[in-house]
Amino acid sequence: MNDETKEKIKKSLNSKFFRTIIYVLGIFVIVFFVFQAGMMVGFKRVSFGRDWGNNYALNFGAPHMGPQIMGGRFGEFNNNLPNAHGAIGKIIKVELPTIAVLDEKDNTEKTVLVNDKTEILKLRDKINSSELKIDDYIIVIGIPNSSGQIEARLIRILPAPLPTAPINK
Repeated sequence: MNDETKEKIKKSLNSKFFRTIIYVLGIFVIVFFVFQAGMMVGFKRVSFGRDWGNNYALNFGAPHMGPQIMGGRFGEFNNNLPNAHGAIGKIIKVELPTIAVLDEKDNTEKTVLVNDKTEILKLRDKINSSELKIDDYIIVIGIPNSSGQIEARLIRILPAPLPTAPINK
């Protein structure tokens, strides 16, 4: 390659047009990755909702109900998806390695898998899974699995919230 060709290549690489193309391609790549991240998060959330409904009978011993679980209102589909990554509520069944939690947010039962990686705290003290009992008020943070269950990473036992008095009108 001669010096004249090298100069032309160097001049082309330093041109405003070439830099603009590189910037546009860079922005396109960034937008693509942000879009893909959003698609993955949405897919995981919808998959958990689907798996939860498909495995309802296995998780809770009730007949499979399909779309009726969400009241049959597909227009409100997103608002009716269960929280895939946790639960806040009361333990209603303990059959280790699983526990059932009545989630106070959406008043649904959620199956939580407890394993060796699960950290269990009673207030701030670490405890064993064998100390979990019915009517404990817990917060669960975990990862959804393909069976519609939550694989717990953290379970914290808290004092039960104070009951609220009904409002008389």
